Amino acid sequence: MATEKETDQWGMILHLSQFAGYLIPFAGFIAPIVIWQMKKEELPKVDEHGKVVANCILSMIIYSVICTVLVLLVVGVFLFWILGVIAIIFPIVGAIKALNGEVWKYPGSMAFLK
Repeated sequence: MATEKETDQWGMILHLSQFAGYLIPFAGFIAPIVIWQMKKEELPKVDEHGKVVANCILSMIIYSVICTVLVLLVVGVFLFWILGVIAIIFPIVGAIKALNGEVWKYPGSMAFLK
């Protein structure tokens, strides 16, 4: 049986795995999903973290598409900058909360998976 500490560590890794995309294209989308699918049965709390991260990824894709359209109105450039900052801060906060045993839902994330 997995310990609570191990569950919290995998939750942290799941959140931080979003940064893999900075090293390998699309890895920031694929790595969290793979980790979530591999650990969700063994560690039920990781399933909660996985849904939060998947919802964030899907929301960020939608927000990026909206920003792309808004670039034509110039405001999209500013919104892309905000989206970039959020894409760095939220996974870090989520990882810290996960390490402390909390499941943190990213603000502004749409709930596709419940």
